[in-house]
Amino acid sequence: MANHKSAKKRIRTSEKRRVMNKMASSKIKSTVKKIQGSEKREDAEKYYKEAIALLDKSTARGRIHRNNAARKKSQLTKYLNGLSTE
Repeated sequence: MANHKSAKKRIRTSEKRRVMNKMASSKIKSTVKKIQGSEKREDAEKYYKEAIALLDKSTARGRIHRNNAARKKSQLTKYLNGLSTE
């Protein structure tokens, strides 16, 4: 256990950051699964916009690497373009 005041504060802030990062990555994963699970293009496009925004936000905040976000966006775009418009 930490003895210094600053070390105790670091433990608290690290835990807050860990929880927030986990929530963000979980939200990204669930949105990607919603896109890949939808068979209608309209539904997928709705989730696609949300996923792109989440990826950009996470990249800007340093949660994920920009190349990782670019790769995910590319995969989602490829999947979306493969869906039929019916």
